[in-house]
Amino acid sequence: MKDLVAVIPEVDLLLSLEPEELAGKLLFILRRRLQRGERYVHLGNCLNELSGRDFSEGAPGYSQNRIEDVKVAVSEAWLWLQAQGLLVPAPDSNGQNGFRILSRRAQTFEDETAFARHNVARLLPKEILHARFADRVWSAFVRGEFDVAVFQATKSVEVYVREVGGFGNELLGVKLMQEAFKADGGVLTDATAEAGERLARMQLFCGAIGSYKNPNSHRDVNMEDPMEALEIILLANHLMKIVDARAHALRPGR
Repeated sequence: MKDLVAVIPEVDLLLSLEPEELAGKLLFILRRRLQRGERYVHLGNCLNELSGRDFSEGAPGYSQNRIEDVKVAVSEAWLWLQAQGLLVPAPDSNGQNGFRILSRRAQTFEDETAFARHNVARLLPKEILHARFADRVWSAFVRGEFDVAVFQATKSVEVYVREVGGFGNELLGVKLMQEAFKADGGVLTDATAEAGERLARMQLFCGAIGSYKNPNSHRDVNMEDPMEALEIILLANHLMKIVDARAHALRPGR
């Protein structure tokens, strides 16, 4: 695989990569091969190339005493791509014989940055998200619409607070949070908590809505960092669970 050596010439660097990191390099190597006219790719063929004549007569390559380690690393990366649905069996008997093609999703990656964003999206399992916004937020996040995902998550917090607290539409954003969680007499305030905790809870909700929901409401916010979006979504998810607890505490008979 001369193309692998061209991308990662240092064997120690290659072997230091995690399977998903090497997979990102391998994916685009395979993509270029398919774009050059190869119909399918096969793991066995790729591994054979590593110790084949491609590297004879002084051609750049990996040391022969490291080839087996390289083969293991490439195999791990290949299987990772398959497990993520990025390499799929070729049609008919070719697939049964180990030949693979890129999946539709894999073909949409323009560069390694797009691939990295896809990996970040995997860090947000849909099943951990609050049922009130899981579908909308997760769908936007995996499509790379991070500003939409953040807005949907934080807006859901505001809507849920208004609903559980029985407030009208005239209270919005930070003012709604201040009224719902005010330290003395807030509808959603936990009266059993210490005064400092009650104040901190109100400030938590005010800060989250003021910092992350309101800017999205008032102007275009182009959020490009998936990790930042992930952190805000998880914060909103936590706030939703707090409102769950307060809703439960307010039920008749509690």
